[in-house]
Amino acid sequence: MVSIRALQLGGSDYSGLVELGEDVEWRFEPALEDDDPEYDIALVARTLAAPEVAYLARHVRAYCLFVSDDISLDARMARLMRSRMGRRYAEADVPRFLRDDLRNYFSRPYGEKFDPHAMEVSPNFHGSVRWNGYTEAVLQGSFGESMQQVAFWRGNVPVEQGQAIDLWLEYEKDGDVQIELQVVQFPRGSVSVIQNVWRFSEEDLRQPVTIDNDKLPGPVFVTLNARGQGTLRIRALHDRHSRRGVGAFVPGGRRWVTSDREELFTYFDPGDLRPPLCVYFSGYKTMEGFEGYHMMRRMGCPFLLVSDARLEGGAFYLGSEEYEGLVCRAIGEALGELGFTEGQTVLSGLSMGTFGALYYGTMVRSGDVIVGKPLLSLGNVAKNERLQRPGVFPTSLDLLWKECGSLGESAVDRLNSRFWDRFDQTDWSGRTIYAAYMIEDDYDHDAYQQLLSHVSGNGAKVIGKGLHGRHNDDTRGIVGWFVAQYRRVLCQEYGRGRGRDAGAR
Repeated sequence: MVSIRALQLGGSDYSGLVELGEDVEWRFEPALEDDDPEYDIALVARTLAAPEVAYLARHVRAYCLFVSDDISLDARMARLMRSRMGRRYAEADVPRFLRDDLRNYFSRPYGEKFDPHAMEVSPNFHGSVRWNGYTEAVLQGSFGESMQQVAFWRGNVPVEQGQAIDLWLEYEKDGDVQIELQVVQFPRGSVSVIQNVWRFSEEDLRQPVTIDNDKLPGPVFVTLNARGQGTLRIRALHDRHSRRGVGAFVPGGRRWVTSDREELFTYFDPGDLRPPLCVYFSGYKTMEGFEGYHMMRRMGCPFLLVSDARLEGGAFYLGSEEYEGLVCRAIGEALGELGFTEGQTVLSGLSMGTFGALYYGTMVRSGDVIVGKPLLSLGNVAKNERLQRPGVFPTSLDLLWKECGSLGESAVDRLNSRFWDRFDQTDWSGRTIYAAYMIEDDYDHDAYQQLLSHVSGNGAKVIGKGLHGRHNDDTRGIVGWFVAQYRRVLCQEYGRGRGRDAGAR
């Protein structure tokens, strides 16, 4: 099965230098057609004509363009390199690159999380154990004098031959507790033969740890060992297909982490280098990674994807001052790279992402905000889980517990105020908010009306559209309106045409 589509223009055919795997589709000097899908990687060893430069701008992802250092860059090529975040390579390094690095440009990223309920506490541990919803398992007491198993994850992780997996443990501890992560791999179809064992100390676990399988394919079993006395809070074990440093989830994907081990992920694509910068906050997403890449890429303009991998599906981009500062920093760095002002920013999102767009709109003075199915009073969203839609969105209860340490009425009010207090202290004058909402929304039923009430009299413009149904009843209609407003803003405010024609210039 093909998982890497590679394009080479110019030079002699590199594919004969090393033996490529069956998962690589190598195209050397093919006819370039506009209906071709995107390439996972492109290597250029000759000067390109203007139509070829335009083709690569449309069909090669950012961070995946490599140009030989033997080729001088004219103005067109230099702009292409900047827009695709291209890199130079030496001809002498090509065999090593194909042998060691090409495998990291596979097309489909994957990441998942094992929450605390996917974990089993070992009979070796005799202290107290409690679960705070799906946010964490809390183990308290004596863990013994020597390293021993205290917990393990029931779901094994499959690992193919030649594949690498990144593991990240979310935890917190106090007292004199010490931990290590142990990973054991069996050949596929057997549990009686052990072919790989990895052990990672606390020092190793300061960063994601990587298991690189150079043996037979087979699943890995993950154990947490501990010793000492105190409290250990285990929040999640994440496993992700590794690109060995090329990027988080996708080439160029960036991982940010706070001092308390909470992660944020961003992906910046410079597009055609012309305003605006479109920032898209991912919605609820259980498979870890980025959402909205193809939708934003079709806009043609620079964009920044933001993704939250905490809790089940995301924690609404709320966090500590340090965490929220990372979001603002990521937006600021993208604007700095492009030379844009904050006013040349569009903040956007759907469902969970609407909270990110409007919440960070209180910190980044964007020109426009575009949202679909807004969720703003997050305390009410959690409250509705008990009464109006039991079992439909339990992440809302986890978020209430995570941010307020309680599920009571006062916690509901505090979480609601977390958004509205900031919103009301923000100068929204001269800005436009586009919002599509569900009239019978069962998550946050009066979000749109509250939005109108809170912006009233402060000079902001709100353009809205209501569709009948509950929160998830007409996603297609919401997304259609969302994209239409994006095109409207790009055309009317930035003089852009529709879709990729802007990115081809």
